[in-house]
Parts: sequence; structure tokens; C-alpha cells
Amino acid sequence: MYLLTPFLTSVAPARKGANPASALFACSLVTQACENEGVPLLAALAYGRHPQPTTVVGVDAEVPVTRIHDDPASFRDDWLAGYAAAYSRYVELVPNASGVVLAGGARADKVGVVLGGGCGHYPAFAGLVGPGLADGAVVGDVFTSPSAEQAQRVGRHLDGGAGVVFSFGNYAGDTMNFGLARTRLLAEGIDTRIVLVTDDIASAPAELAHTRRGIAGGLFVFKALGASSARGDSIEEVERVGRLANDRTRTLGVAFAGCTFPGAAEPLFTVPAGKVELGLGIHGESGVRTVDAMTATELAETLVRPLLEERPAGAGRRAAVVLNGLGDTKYEEMFVLYRHVAILLEQAGVEAVLPEVGEFVTSLDMAGTSLSLCWLDSELEQLWAAPADTPTFKRGEVSGLRRFAPRAPRTEVDAGADAGRAEVGEASARAAGTARAALAAMLAVVTDHEQELGRIDAIAGDGDHGTGMTRGLRAAAEAADTAVAAGGGIGSVLAGAGRAWADRAGGTSGVLWGLLLETVGQRLGDTAAPTGVAVAAAVAAGLEQVQVIGGARAGDKTLLDAGLPFSAALTARTGDGNRLAQAWAAAADVATRAARDTADLVPRVGRARPLAEKSRGTPDAGATSLALIAVAVGEVLRAAGSGTGSPTDGSGSEAAQTDGSGSEAAQTDGSGSEAGQT
Repeated sequence: MYLLTPFLTSVAPARKGANPASALFACSLVTQACENEGVPLLAALAYGRHPQPTTVVGVDAEVPVTRIHDDPASFRDDWLAGYAAAYSRYVELVPNASGVVLAGGARADKVGVVLGGGCGHYPAFAGLVGPGLADGAVVGDVFTSPSAEQAQRVGRHLDGGAGVVFSFGNYAGDTMNFGLARTRLLAEGIDTRIVLVTDDIASAPAELAHTRRGIAGGLFVFKALGASSARGDSIEEVERVGRLANDRTRTLGVAFAGCTFPGAAEPLFTVPAGKVELGLGIHGESGVRTVDAMTATELAETLVRPLLEERPAGAGRRAAVVLNGLGDTKYEEMFVLYRHVAILLEQAGVEAVLPEVGEFVTSLDMAGTSLSLCWLDSELEQLWAAPADTPTFKRGEVSGLRRFAPRAPRTEVDAGADAGRAEVGEASARAAGTARAALAAMLAVVTDHEQELGRIDAIAGDGDHGTGMTRGLRAAAEAADTAVAAGGGIGSVLAGAGRAWADRAGGTSGVLWGLLLETVGQRLGDTAAPTGVAVAAAVAAGLEQVQVIGGARAGDKTLLDAGLPFSAALTARTGDGNRLAQAWAAAADVATRAARDTADLVPRVGRARPLAEKSRGTPDAGATSLALIAVAVGEVLRAAGSGTGSPTDGSGSEAAQTDGSGSEAAQTDGSGSEAGQT
């Protein structure tokens, strides 16, 4: 019995409010203890289909918080390990990736259905992997999209020769990262499709339905994809029925209280007494509007009426129904609500088909619920009713499903394996040291402002900007250390740092900053001295790529609203013959003012768009972090140029450095020779 102590002390006494992912981490403690003693894991202790939330002894039960964790930064990896240990009969971890696949891996000639998104939503997405539903899931950090690299690895691992379909909610970070993963997999010869979930009617009007967020209605889409794949349909057919299910799905939700990140002491938002948030997201966002609290009867009317008003053209009388809990709403409460929902649907002439009440897409410990309807035709009804068996969703008997032979996973393609390494120029090698120092300064300043960046991001977003930036910069700085130690030039240092940032951070900031750094590194290369004009051109090229993949422009309240003015100022100053350090410092001042001015803007793209007006008066977190970074890098360049910091990098001539007096003799002559500068 003493072997169970790590588990029991972690999950007792029971309490409403802890996300199931926390308990899955506790399962990893049990597994480790059993392995250490050579005792088989007691499978009966594994979390069941719909676990009741739990907490740690001795913590104030009145404060909403994710209570079971070690290092919050490793929460994703820890709970995935616990989940895979508890449900090894269903899933296995993907080597070197943050994801799980069906036990046994890829199946020959079967379309691989891969779900994805950040953690904090269990049972979505990993909990839906099993026969008749998903073949795999790739998981990002809390409320953060997995990186393109992680999605690519899971997709490649699951390819059985019939292709792969990615499905996820319509959020900026997810669409960018999964889109990049698709492009890379196509280049490897793997047919890859994407089916977006856009069911949240509160996030955009009907005429802009394609821009809506994906929330709990994704269950209908995932089920259709999985059932179609399980019967051996082609990838074209699997994609088609998934899109059809999404087109016929509508969801609306409410929140009674906010959720709290692992390790944080405060929820991302609070709900005033006597109020509820209508039109909530699933990433800690508040609702699109605050309304008075309601009885169960009134709440049912509030949810059902708008969904019926958006009934698709040509829809029949039959609809699949899901009443979903967000993580801290008791099942008994949801059954009280569903009683009234069922009555209203019947009065409207709608026949509920195999309704489900429970937790399917949660938001950590958020108190709330959402109602989803999927209007069925005969084909969708057959797919909704088809057998499935996952740790959290069970229907019918899966023994009759088609059997597919296992297929060994594809090996990773190393695009640079035979490319050879270009000779590194002496000046570029010296500049690499300054680049490494710049990345260390970037990490330091973002770490110092991590909480504030999260606070302003939470006004209209999910509050993860600070943690995501810190996580990505830590990986970038480590990659830079490795590249410098290996003798790399500034190009390979920055490009490698960008790839590491994107892979570790995930999300929108990860993919955009990773792309920015990688592009700058590729433009500068490892052979030539990085002149001021060249650096300015590389920064401009990087921001151009950010615009292309992100789809944003000036005025959309993104990092571009600080980045584009910064780039323009840097280009102008270096073009006029100013030394890079001086030009950079002036451009950083421009970026700082521009970031401050974003408080007057409202977001027109990204996750914050549905809560646009709530963000007015608060600067954009992405623009703010870019300005902080610009200032920090400027200090590194100033120190390098004055001889008090990193070594020179331009022509390598120490005589060309400034003497600290600002002597114009140390400036370039406009020919591009930037001695003493990175």
C-alpha cells in the first residue's frame, strides 16, 4: 500500500476544480513508484472516463488553481507521460515529440487522423485517441499551439501510406504551425490535409463563419473524421465529411469563473458576483459580453435560442447534441441544465440523436458550460453513431471495425544532412558571439517582464504571451550557445536559434519569432561581415515573412505595429551612414513609442479579435515584448561597439571601434563597412 502514497497524497481529498490533466501527472508518480519496486501498475487507479477533479491536501480550497504540478514549465511533458502510463493499452508516446498515437503506431493504408492544440483541454485532444476516433494527437504547452516541428513529427509517425488529416480549432497559432507542418510533410511526399473547427457562434457573425473559433463542437468533427478513416475511406472522403460536420455545427458557451495557469496564483479573469460571461473561449478568455446570472431554465433558453437561429439551410429535424463542461462544473449541474435543453429542443421540433453530457473540451479549472448542435444528415448520423473506444469517449463495440496491418513509422528526413557546411568567415564568427549575447539579453528582459506581458495578454487573450516568449527564448539562447561553441557564424547561430524558438515555444509568438530569427540568419549568412545595412535588410526580410505567414498588417494590433516602424527607422538610419548601434538605439525608441500607441488600437486578427473592445486602452503584448527586446539588443550592440561587451564582428578592426566618446571617425563611410559592429 505504501507504493500508492505518491498518488493518494496528490489526489485526496476530492475537490471540484482541478483539471484532469493534473491527476494524469499524479499517475506518472504512481507508475514510477511501481517501476522502482518492480510491482505492476494497478490499472484500476488510472483515471476513468469522466474523472472527478481533485486537489492536494492543505491548499486553500477557495482559490481556483491547478494544484498538482512540479515545474510549471514542464507541465505538458509531465501530464503526457502520466497519461501514456495510465492508458498504455490505448496510446503510446511519439519519440522526440509532444504527442501520442494509437498503441502500435501507424496502420497501413489507413488515413491518419491527428488532432491538435494546447494542453489544458483534456479530454481534448489526447483523450480522444483510440479505435474509431483519432489516430494521434499533438499537444502544445498550456493553451499554446504545438510547434510545426512537433506536428510534423507526429504526422510523419502516423503516415501509413494513405495520408494524414490534421484537425484543430481555428486559432492563429494553430493554423500557422499546422500549416507549416502540412507544407513540410507534402515536401516529404505525405499527402496532408487540414480540417478546421469553426463552431463558436459568439466569435464572429454568420457571414464571417469561416473566421470563428473552434471550441467543443470539434467533437462532432473529430468523430466524423475518425469514423470515416476507420472504415477505410480515402483521404478525400475523410476530409470531405470532416468539413461537412464542421459546416453543420454550432456552439455557444458561458463561464461562471476563470481558470488559472499551473503555478499561477490568480485566474486569467474573474466574473463579478451575480454575473456570467456569455460567449466564452476555451483559452482563459472571458466572454464576449457580461450578463446577469440566470436560473437553469433561463440559461437553457440563452444557449438554445441562438443555436436554433443559426440552423443551417436545408437542415432536417435530427441533431447530435453535446453539453460540455469546462472543467469545474459538476455533472449533476449539467444534467439539471440538459433537462431544460431537451425540453426546448423538443418544443422546436428537434430530435436529439445520441446526446452527450460531460467533459470533452475543457479549459483547465474554468467553471462553465457550452452547448453544441450538429445538424445531421444520414451520412453524418451514421458517422456519429459509429463505434469508438478511447479513454474518454466510448460508443458501441469496436471489435467489428475494419482491421489494418501495422506499418513501421517513416524515418525523419534531414534536409541538411548532405548539404555540407559552408566556411565561416572570421568576422561572422566574431559576430556570432554578439548574437549570442543579444539572445541572452532578450531572454533576461522578457523574463523580467514575463508576468506583466501575461497580464496585458490576458485582457483579450489567453495570458500566455510572457511564458511562451520566455520558453522560446530559453531554447533559442541554448541553441545559440551550442552553435557558437561549434564555431558557427552569425547566420547559423541566428537561424538555429529561430528553429529552436519555434519548436519549443509553439503558438503564434513561437512560429513568428522563430521565422523572424531564422530569416535574419539566412540573409546574413556565415561568410560576409554583417554590415549595418545588411542587418537592416535582414530584419526587413524577416518581418516581411512574418506578415506573409501571419496574415497581419500594420494597424491590426500585433507585434508588427512595433516591428514595422522599428525596421523602417533602422533602414533609414543605417542607410544614412549611422553606426549600427546608434541606428538600432534610435529605432528601438521608435518601437517603444509605437508599442505604447497600440493601446489605441483594437485587434483585427488572432485570438484577441472576438474580444476586441476589451483590449482598447491596453497595449499589445506582442508589440510590447518586441520593443523590450529591441531596447535590450541595443544595449548589447552599444557595449560591443564601445569595447565593453562582446567582441567586434564587422571587419574585425579594433581600431574601427568607438572610443566611447561618440567620435564620428568610428562611423562607416556609407560604403557598408561596419567595423566593430554586428
